Amino acid sequence: MLEMNWKRYGLYLLRWQLSTPILAGALFALSRVDRITATIIANLAGGLIFFWVDRFIFMSQHLSVQWEVRDAVTCIDCGRKARGYRIIRAKKYDKASDMDPEYRCEECSMKKTDDLRQRGIAV
Repeated sequence: MLEMNWKRYGLYLLRWQLSTPILAGALFALSRVDRITATIIANLAGGLIFFWVDRFIFMSQHLSVQWEVRDAVTCIDCGRKARGYRIIRAKKYDKASDMDPEYRCEECSMKKTDDLRQRGIAV
């Protein structure tokens, strides 16, 4: 169930482009220092700034579908006893407080995810 998260990738590419003027500004400010030292200092400054941005992009729960996985549940669709999956949160979808959660086996879960994606609900 590993798939490309285009939202994260897009944010990362945007972040990458934003780093260029910041590092260029740092190099300009350090123009009186030799090139190697200026580059090292600018890259350290960029690392201090963009570590936190990258951390948000790659670890934020707001940018991903949140799943719950349980062993030995009965699939709501096919009735098979198996490991069960359910989406808790996704774009326009929040079942975090669902009192009667519906779990699906892997096969039925993939079908449900495709259905949600087609309806524009899942990421």
